[in-house]
Amino acid sequence: MDSALPRISTVASLAGVDPAAWNAVANPPGLPYDPFLTWEFLEAMERSGAATQRTGWKASHVLVHDAGGRLRAAMPLYFKTHSRGEFVFDQSWADAWQRAGGSYYPKLLSAVPFTPVTGRRRLAAPGPDTERYKAALLQGALQVADAADVSSLHINFIEEGEAGPLESAGLLIRTDQQFHWQNAGYGSFDDFLATLASDKRKNLRKERLKAQEGLEFRHITGSAITEDHLDIFFEFYMDTGNRKWGSPYLTRKSFSLLRERMADDILFVFAYEGETAIAGAMNMIGSETLYGRYWGCIDPRPMLHFETCYYQAIDFAIARGLKTVEAGAQGGHKLARGYGPVLTRSAHWIAHAGFRDAVADYLVRERAAVDADFVYLKERTPFRKEP
Repeated sequence: MDSALPRISTVASLAGVDPAAWNAVANPPGLPYDPFLTWEFLEAMERSGAATQRTGWKASHVLVHDAGGRLRAAMPLYFKTHSRGEFVFDQSWADAWQRAGGSYYPKLLSAVPFTPVTGRRRLAAPGPDTERYKAALLQGALQVADAADVSSLHINFIEEGEAGPLESAGLLIRTDQQFHWQNAGYGSFDDFLATLASDKRKNLRKERLKAQEGLEFRHITGSAITEDHLDIFFEFYMDTGNRKWGSPYLTRKSFSLLRERMADDILFVFAYEGETAIAGAMNMIGSETLYGRYWGCIDPRPMLHFETCYYQAIDFAIARGLKTVEAGAQGGHKLARGYGPVLTRSAHWIAHAGFRDAVADYLVRERAAVDADFVYLKERTPFRKEP
């Protein structure tokens, strides 16, 4: 064990961090590969103009080096001037604090920009000093918060095992839920359908037949992805973003950088009518999980969204032997399509004691509601009930 005190620092851009050193702590051997934690993904968000000070994402990433100068731990961290692109909704907290005369923004956020995916946030390779380095990361983030006199620090979509240590360190734990598909060792989509109740199985088959009528679905990944594909998909992305959010997050350059750097981690599903793509979905590929990210279309046919985003993702996950499909935030309609409820967690440090107590009281009641809804939904999955 290294007895020397670790050196904590911050950087305002990942461009100044060695990619191999960052990736060694972000995705070390022995842990599932998470494409969103890579230097390539996070730096692309900065370089493309998607996550910058201008867009309300000012980086202040925490680094921990050992006495020999080797990077041993890292934590993506941003000053935020709004709460967009986070998917853990604290706008009501901001309103309450500002009505009380406080300034909620800027705040500090540890997260993957625009990505509601559970994963590691305090990045350190497994070893005898891991917990010490992770403690140093939290210490560094709190030092940044104190020096900047911000209202709060938020760590979004933490792993289940992080909730206890962060709560013991004084952070408040918040829960929510998403819907994920779990691979029970299926050999085909029909194997998955066989586990559903009869009426649900029939409904899914009908949906697929309706969606696939007159269309060809193509899976495009790796070197097969071209800039023409990106042009097509960016049109879909902008259309969906403008209709749903009002301001899409990623730039066209974001997609080109991701293709250039990590094409093997990207799956596009396109629905073609002849040689014209009418819909598409972008997914990211981990070692165990397929992550659904964006979707769009120019011809909104019945069931097309379900087929492109959910069922084609299941097909790919079964073929690749992936354990899970995460199809994004919210979406109770996923339940009937075999995506079951799972809890998500975030951790929150509030500077003002009185405001912290008010948030803590709110979270107690919110967790009870989330837990009750989780139990309700678990009882209503489409799978056959065992006698």
